[in-house]
Amino acid sequence: MFYIIVGGALALDFGTFNAIVGMLLSVVVYSVITCVMTKHAIMTGHSVTSFSVELFGSKGSVLAAMILGATAIYYAVFEGSVIAFALSHFFSSISYSVAALLVVIYSVPLVLGKIQVWLDKLNGFLLPIYLIGLAAAVFISVYEYGYKTDWMTFGPENPSPYGWWNCFVYYMGVWVLMLFAYEYAKFGKPSDTRFHSKFNFGYPFYFVTIVVNGACGIYLVSSVPSIEKISETSVVLAILNLLGIWGLLFVWATQTRINTANYFVATTNLRNIGQIFGLRLSWAVWAAVVGCFVYLLMLADVFKYLMEALAYQGIIVVAWVGVALCKIIEASEAKFSAPPTPTKSINIGGIGAWTVASLIGVALMSSPGLLATFSAPATAVVAYAAMRWASKVKVKPEVPADAGESV
Repeated sequence: MFYIIVGGALALDFGTFNAIVGMLLSVVVYSVITCVMTKHAIMTGHSVTSFSVELFGSKGSVLAAMILGATAIYYAVFEGSVIAFALSHFFSSISYSVAALLVVIYSVPLVLGKIQVWLDKLNGFLLPIYLIGLAAAVFISVYEYGYKTDWMTFGPENPSPYGWWNCFVYYMGVWVLMLFAYEYAKFGKPSDTRFHSKFNFGYPFYFVTIVVNGACGIYLVSSVPSIEKISETSVVLAILNLLGIWGLLFVWATQTRINTANYFVATTNLRNIGQIFGLRLSWAVWAAVVGCFVYLLMLADVFKYLMEALAYQGIIVVAWVGVALCKIIEASEAKFSAPPTPTKSINIGGIGAWTVASLIGVALMSSPGLLATFSAPATAVVAYAAMRWASKVKVKPEVPADAGESV
């Protein structure tokens, strides 16, 4: 649902042409970077947290786990709220708070057990429902209101010729998708590396996620009269009005597919944080903790603050990707495998590159006018360049990890 709404919102602000160009550029960049990261995750078996230990040190990696875990929880709040809103709207006898509780109660068990087996089966079941529902929403809107050719010119009367850049930069704010892909790719078999890097987490995946969803969003927003103001609730209401009970099924399938990933990533990183601090609880307990956090946030009116938090975290995530990409490329350029080095408590070079890039990105994001549109690209470039420089200079001093410290 997120990418349907984003497509419509970007077209409204910058025009359909600029929105689609920004989407296509994003697909190319997402595909290239994720291809590199997916191959590395399969080859090493790293998760985001374990790779962050290599990048930032055993203590420095805690920040990466906290950011990714918090981001996954925030997205779980958004996606869960959409399902809860749809349930309470369709069944007026169910209040929003009860609907939210039902969503959390059924979501937590979905990430228990053998995740790589269970989620494959679940998403394989939900994918056809999602695709059929998306197509049905568009076809029924055409049947109800007629085919609107002006969706291709939807947006401001005189859109900016550089609006495509704004759209491209907006999609950089959700590079957390790359971290999610890395987190899942570790389950892949080496023999399936090409399939996962080129298809499963490659161009076809991002084309459907960004372009197909975005184009459908543009058409629905421009053609359905009831969508006067773009928001998750307005689009959900339009789909429920168009499809009835089948619309509810579509919303459930759409949001549940992404929410299983949100809960899994959040649970993984909360457990990793707990282990770093010596708190060793079962996977089920951590999943329940995530569910409690999500439910409390769903009941609180925190959406405005969550959007601001996600904007800043988007910059930090882009910086992580820049640092990680530098490390992966350096490893691939090496002519021989270097002997393993002792784990540092704090990797000053990695932490420094991540921090400097993030600060520059936040400063640019807070700037007025054109400068703000360079916040995410500048963050990625600075993170990569700073990590490259730090690896050559061999920043010192290094803080050795304690002998008994567990990672």
